[in-house]
Amino acid sequence: MIKQLTIIGVGLIGGSLARALKRAGAVGEVVGAGRDAEHLQRALALGVIDRAEANLAAAVQGADVVVVATPVGAAEDVFRAIAPALPTDALLTDVGSTKDSVVAAARAAFGELPKNFVPGHPIAGTEKSGVEASFAELFDGRRVILTPTENSDPAAVAGVREMWQQAGAEVVETSVAHHDEVLAATSHLPHLLAFSLVDTLAKLDDKQEIFEYAAGGFRDFTRIASSDPQMWHDICVHNEPALLKMLERFEADLDKLRQAIADNDSDYLLQVFTRAKAARDQFCDDA
Repeated sequence: MIKQLTIIGVGLIGGSLARALKRAGAVGEVVGAGRDAEHLQRALALGVIDRAEANLAAAVQGADVVVVATPVGAAEDVFRAIAPALPTDALLTDVGSTKDSVVAAARAAFGELPKNFVPGHPIAGTEKSGVEASFAELFDGRRVILTPTENSDPAAVAGVREMWQQAGAEVVETSVAHHDEVLAATSHLPHLLAFSLVDTLAKLDDKQEIFEYAAGGFRDFTRIASSDPQMWHDICVHNEPALLKMLERFEADLDKLRQAIADNDSDYLLQVFTRAKAARDQFCDDA
């Protein structure tokens, strides 16, 4: 039982975590913190949080667990703000999609990595954002990746694991570097491509007609381009090495496809499409 859970950044992920733990009866008081007072009042009105605090240091006082659910670019400022008031026995975790940058932010803010700090990342979400989009079932059956640091106490890791399991998630562990490489390929690159494609089409002279005639495939592929721009800006900026590596590989394969079309190489095109279909059918549950 978490007596006091403090969530800094009560949006889709932070709000859904609060709802999920309340559903499970695993939390007492939920304190929501952030700079937007109006946003916190909406979270209060929805019953997602029980108390709102604009002052981050005040928000973490008395907390058993502190979850940082802001864009990753804000992590260091948040850590610096809470460092003087964070209880020594409070578990500290985050939900950011890049882990190396968050670990670096914690090291810069605290001087050394706290033993109760356990970086985390729920592989769950929608293209919606804000506390209004949160719902208790978001993490049910979804994976949460923990990336303990060299200083993370095993008891802290177990505590953060238990929290996410109470929220309905399946919890796995990996290294910081491996997390960032895998997510660059499976999440960051697809979002970058979706944003880029929509932006390209939106700049065409006949964009109105293009979007009016858009079929289901276009809507499915570009749905994630409706995601929070600030969050994805931060993710791309803070996972540069891994993302650039994946972009270079994708550009090389895309160039091969372009050349195959130019050369009318139907065999190559069919081979690529057949391999891609087989891979997706094998690895994606909703195939």
